[in-house]
Amino acid sequence: MILQYLIIALLFAAATFYVGRRFWQSFFAKGEGGCAKGCGGACGTIDVDRLQRTIEKATQPANVS
Repeated sequence: MILQYLIIALLFAAATFYVGRRFWQSFFAKGEGGCAKGCGGACGTIDVDRLQRTIEKATQPANVS
């Protein structure tokens, strides 16, 4: 019976550590990535200026002669 409680306590501690670590990394970790994942993948290389120009171009009315 005590062994079952020990296993449950260890699993709970591991889960708490995992969730806490993910929380800490998403808000406070210093990394090179541009997003909360911290993977340094494609989300870190988004060209915001080009994206803004594309949005502005799409929202302008078409010139019809």
